[in-house]
Amino acid sequence: MEWSLDNVREMVAGGMQSIRECEICAFAIAMCVLLLFMWYCYRVGREHGSSPLRGRYLAGPSRIGGVVGGFMSSDCRGRGKGKPGSMLEEQNGFAFCQSSECFRCTSAGESLNQRLYHSLQDYAKRYTWSGMGRVHKGVRDQGRYLNSRPTIQRPEVFFLPDLPSAPFFSREVQRHDVELLEQSFPALLAEFESIYHQPPARSGSSLPPGWKANNTPRGQWWTYYLVNQGTPLVLNVRRCPRAWRVLGQLRTFIANNVFGNACFSVLTPGALITEHYGPTNVRLRCHLGLRVPPSCELVVGGEPQCWSEGSCLLFDDSFLHRAFHEGGAEDGPRVVFMVDLWHPNVAAAERQALDYIFTPGRLEDKEGK
Repeated sequence: MEWSLDNVREMVAGGMQSIRECEICAFAIAMCVLLLFMWYCYRVGREHGSSPLRGRYLAGPSRIGGVVGGFMSSDCRGRGKGKPGSMLEEQNGFAFCQSSECFRCTSAGESLNQRLYHSLQDYAKRYTWSGMGRVHKGVRDQGRYLNSRPTIQRPEVFFLPDLPSAPFFSREVQRHDVELLEQSFPALLAEFESIYHQPPARSGSSLPPGWKANNTPRGQWWTYYLVNQGTPLVLNVRRCPRAWRVLGQLRTFIANNVFGNACFSVLTPGALITEHYGPTNVRLRCHLGLRVPPSCELVVGGEPQCWSEGSCLLFDDSFLHRAFHEGGAEDGPRVVFMVDLWHPNVAAAERQALDYIFTPGRLEDKEGK
């Protein structure tokens, strides 16, 4: 190649043309990337900034409430309206719970879904969206989850997606709390005896102070709550200081939201608790056997298990479950101490968010009140 002024000029001109063409390509690529980024920001902003729940949820009668398939939910049994003249504590039979105190009976349908999303937004503004992927997904698509769940597991109020599901769980998943409860067996049994054998609360009542009778098709099912739907019952707590101390030592007890309960539960001989679902899959219900006569059984998701005195049984009550005591009068009642623990696969950030969203009273609809 001969080096001449003309050749150098041609090479420089060609180089400049190539640079201009590369600049155009680079500019086009940059614009495409910028447009894609702007589209992504728009989608994320729309998803987090406005509720996608409107018009996508339950039409017609809500299934979020105290009654599913003709029976009342376990956390609010015995708090509804009974027959005229009947006492609230001793109401029995299949009355519908309409208590203004019951979260599951006063929170319904699309209104609840919108309030859930607004509470989640408020939490994220105060704290962070970090770690909220499953919670956001669950709140956003709650109506679809509740309606499309298989009949074996269908929580009534809130479903957190992507949690491992099983009717029963090994004691190892909450080993610390299970061992603490089992070590406290003598103290809890003694405290049960002290509150169970008190004289009736008033004349005409067969129940000692603090006890509630729940709806059953046959037999008697009594509960003595220390914590009911996230709210401590002060008078009951004062009568059970040792049980309250045990609750305070548990690491995974759901103490700060409406899904948390702790109570003594009594089934008399011949009693049946009909099949029902719990409100959510974010918890495991723990039963510590205090008195377990023969012919008592708990069936969860079609799997039967028997209680054992001094031992804990962990199960997911969002599965269809029932309990019965088929023993005779000479066998005495079946007694368990029941506490609600976090599902082991709900992360700490998710627990904090759910405590905030489901704080007692936060989701109440104030309109018209």
